[in-house]
Amino acid sequence: MLQHWHAGRPKTVVAASLDVDVKTVRKYVAPAEAAGMAPGDRPPPGRAEWAALVTGWFPELVDAQARSKSFGEIDRFRSQIAEMLETNTVTTVWQRLRDESGLRASLTSFRRYVWREFPEKIDESKVTVLRPDVPAGEEVQIDYGFLGNWVDPATERVRRVWAFVMVMACSRFMFVRPVLRIDQTSWVAAHVAGFEFFGGVPRRLVTDNLKTGVIKPDLYDPKLNRAYAEMAEHYGVLIDPARAAKPKDKPRVERQMPYIRDSFWRGRAWVAETDMQTGAVAWCRDVAGGRTHRSLEGAAPARVFEAVELPALTPLPRGPFVLASWSQPKVGPDCHVKVGKALYSIPWRLIGFRVDARATERTVEFYLGAQLVKTHPRIERGRQTDWDDYPPEKVAFFMRTPMWCRKKAAELGPNVAAVVADLLAGGALHHLRAAQGVIGLAEKHGEGRLDQACARAVTVGDPSYRTVKGILAAGTESEPPAAVGAPAAPAHLHGPDGLFAHLDNEMEVAG
Repeated sequence: MLQHWHAGRPKTVVAASLDVDVKTVRKYVAPAEAAGMAPGDRPPPGRAEWAALVTGWFPELVDAQARSKSFGEIDRFRSQIAEMLETNTVTTVWQRLRDESGLRASLTSFRRYVWREFPEKIDESKVTVLRPDVPAGEEVQIDYGFLGNWVDPATERVRRVWAFVMVMACSRFMFVRPVLRIDQTSWVAAHVAGFEFFGGVPRRLVTDNLKTGVIKPDLYDPKLNRAYAEMAEHYGVLIDPARAAKPKDKPRVERQMPYIRDSFWRGRAWVAETDMQTGAVAWCRDVAGGRTHRSLEGAAPARVFEAVELPALTPLPRGPFVLASWSQPKVGPDCHVKVGKALYSIPWRLIGFRVDARATERTVEFYLGAQLVKTHPRIERGRQTDWDDYPPEKVAFFMRTPMWCRKKAAELGPNVAAVVADLLAGGALHHLRAAQGVIGLAEKHGEGRLDQACARAVTVGDPSYRTVKGILAAGTESEPPAAVGAPAAPAHLHGPDGLFAHLDNEMEVAG
């Protein structure tokens, strides 16, 4: 590293060539610069001279005795290390042994031990171009990542678990929320939980072009869904989606997914989604937030966040954010739209239109453009109907309740009242339409004829809508009941006692 630097190669080029962070190059070049050395000095130091200088500047790198003591401490966990490296990275194995088994060795010594004893387990990291530093409180990078499959102990069902991740670009302090669904509501709710976790709001959200957050990817004018836009307006934050198919627009969150899967998820058991979320918060604070971060010169993200970034965040609003989901249902011919698993009525003039439905925990609001056209209390299932949404002539029919039917029948005549009362006897609401139909016959045939027809229907023992309608159609409401067995009379007008009388007569004749 020092030889390359002294030969005149830029530090960024040296870092890329040797596959290390540029800050690591700066760290090891700093003593040479402090000693007055500069690229291109002649004559250049030889390798032996460089080795002597390094021994004085960085004695810990060449202290074989210290290294052997660390290796002896680490070797006590050799079998555990071999087993854990099958599923976890070197850093996570060291962290768990330190926190759970009392390992007393630095991460650097642990890495050297693993490189020497388990070379086949090492996956060399890839070189990437570092982004410029981001001012404190300026930006948070957001993404979803797949954690793995999980068997729900309550249902024994295999579920796919996703991680919603927010990473503060300056401090690298992160918030992780495992979720079982990645719909619009879950997306917005996870943001709200993240802001509560950080205790403030950054000025800009750099998100992926997910349909839950961004409907139409566009670098200059992204079309955001209304629930997400409402959230941004409430918290006073700018949504700045990354370019489509450009993951390096948000590298700080992209690089964390393998670490989260390895350190937080793998090798652990969970009993419920809430258990995962509680565990993730503790892991973010204690493990991810307390680790030494190479990009922070070895500082812990949680400490950098508290010291530098938290004071720069915008305070949380005083009022809570009301979580809402938006949809665009179409108004059907019955003046209802479907939101979730429930139906809600809409003014009949909007039949055939698509409206914007805003559903909160308690209400459902419907908009046509920017105009609010209807509000309903929210229900989980069933139908919510406001009769004022129907045309008046249509509503009149549906508003004819049993009480109205009895009252109206009494006005039309005692026999009409008797037929309607028989139809509605015992609360038989399935005969309500028949009762309404009997009353409606008065509009065509008149009150007097209807009352006579009802009297005849009662006499023959069949006070039904069909019988009354048939009598009126035949014009026989004023005639006396037909004699039993008369062939000219329909069978249903004979009455219950005479319906099978002709069979008795035939049997007598045959006898």
